[in-house]
Amino acid sequence: MKKVCTFATVALMGMAVNLQAADSLKILTWKGYAPQPLVDKFEKETGLKVELTFTNNEEMIAKLRATRGAGFDLAQPSQDRISSVQAEFKIYQAMDYSKIEAGQIIPSMLDAVKMNTKVGDASYGVPFCYGTSGLIVNTKLAPEANDYSALLDEKYNGRISYRLKRPTLIGLAFGGGDDPFVKYADPVAYKALMDSVSQKMIAAKPYVKNYWSNGDALLEMVRSGEVSVAMGWDNGGWKLHAENSDIDFVAPKSGALGWIDTFAIPAKAKNVDGAYKWINFMLKPENAAVFSNKEKYATASKDAGQFLDAEVRDNINRSFTKADIDNIKWYPPVGASIEQLEGKILDMVKAAK
Repeated sequence: MKKVCTFATVALMGMAVNLQAADSLKILTWKGYAPQPLVDKFEKETGLKVELTFTNNEEMIAKLRATRGAGFDLAQPSQDRISSVQAEFKIYQAMDYSKIEAGQIIPSMLDAVKMNTKVGDASYGVPFCYGTSGLIVNTKLAPEANDYSALLDEKYNGRISYRLKRPTLIGLAFGGGDDPFVKYADPVAYKALMDSVSQKMIAAKPYVKNYWSNGDALLEMVRSGEVSVAMGWDNGGWKLHAENSDIDFVAPKSGALGWIDTFAIPAKAKNVDGAYKWINFMLKPENAAVFSNKEKYATASKDAGQFLDAEVRDNINRSFTKADIDNIKWYPPVGASIEQLEGKILDMVKAAK
């Protein structure tokens, strides 16, 4: 028997699809960013079914490009991977900040994300969590090491280690009183700044024990006392502090370098209201603390500290005052030409005798 598809049948089918979209929330995120206890709590509170797909920045961009922003209601790209992609591929929709409970968010972090995800007159992200790089210091052996300049200091001869990567160039530029991020827009000025930084690195090369490439190897060198001043991540310093209270992560006085992972809404999201509900839910202090306690990443939720486990809270409070957090230098989007220039500078430092 031939089936006849009437207008009413089509309408009912469309209604079913819309109801299905409204009943679920499809999130494209990093592993660990949606702890199961929070998923269960959200589903119970809202009646929505959360569907998680774990990924990374590169895959996230590829998936959303392939569908032109369809297939997911929420994504979690890093803030410096949004604006250039959005300008070219239009895979996200502008964030409606009137639907965000901004009072829950650290103001300086929200301002930074708005600025760094801006395309035209609109911005496309809300901060979720962050981490920093700065100094890992044995404060007993190097009590005065409180800024990136310590990586060039002869008094720590043979006990310095850092990566030959762009964060070192950026940190040393800030430590020297410059703002490299402002000069991204002027390649000539940026090259002059990086040339100056590289000459300082070459001059201080005899003081460097090694250029680390493996994080575990770095921690072992600091743990053993071979290295007393290093550039590394906050989590690494905190891990060592738990073993030896003389070692800790130190936020450099010229500003730790910070990454932020965000919430962004894909261009063709079907459950936008659900996406905003999840954003506000995850940034509630008590919920954000569940994430931070489990994953050990700091949260953009302003008042989560009161709900953090003592060890996690103490790590953050020990390394960062409020002024230190407001002074974090958040990575803005970087163009390919800038990365190529930095690569050449770093190769030159590595080859120098």
